[in-house]
Amino acid sequence: MATASAVPPQETAPLSEVQRVVNTYIAPSKTFTDLRRSASWWGPFVLMVIVSLVFVYVADQKVGFRKIFENQLRLQPKQADRIDNMPADQREKVVQQQTAFTKVISYIFPLMTLVIWALMAVVLYATLKFGASVDVKFKTLFALLVYGGLPGLLKALLVILSLLAGVSGDSFTFQNPVATNPGYFIDPTTNPVLHAFLTSFDIFTFWTLVLVSIGITCIAKVKTGTAYAVVFGWFAVVVLIGTGIAAAFS
Repeated sequence: MATASAVPPQETAPLSEVQRVVNTYIAPSKTFTDLRRSASWWGPFVLMVIVSLVFVYVADQKVGFRKIFENQLRLQPKQADRIDNMPADQREKVVQQQTAFTKVISYIFPLMTLVIWALMAVVLYATLKFGASVDVKFKTLFALLVYGGLPGLLKALLVILSLLAGVSGDSFTFQNPVATNPGYFIDPTTNPVLHAFLTSFDIFTFWTLVLVSIGITCIAKVKTGTAYAVVFGWFAVVVLIGTGIAAAFS
């Protein structure tokens, strides 16, 4: 009887950019494993840029940047008091300048996000490489962070739909535009520190943290517990820093 020849295992077919984006939501391990083949990240980034521009445009039409700036100013009581105590003409000039600045920053924010991801990738790379002796490539880690940010796209779409549906913009801010965290229900004028602390615990933020943790286990030889410890450990540091900044300016 002839012996059956051994069949070599088939390699997983490479994913397209569309498949990667879709799988990030429904089967993230497939996307993150494919990042070892190609660390391309333009697909999700282009989507984020498009949605971000639509988001900012809708916010401008439904709320207005002057109102948005005034709402965001409420998060910094000391700064708000300083502006309120200015002479009327000087106060108006400052408000107009800051409103224009807020508009520019809002429209170019996707480009700023690239810098933020790069800084995050440096921190995670150093932690994994030198703290946990993990073999990981920086470009792959950067691509992971871009894909891990895709839940934010759904949050932006949720905000767009709520604004188009006629939700009031009286308290709208880009920092916390929708009720996906307990901080949304805290008045920042009376409890700025608690507001800043609870805002960090956002559903979509935790979704991103979990995705990045899963991704690290896929792109590097690291235990699941180690990946989660690194990601959520740095998240805790960021929360403490953000809360401290809120306390300093309140």
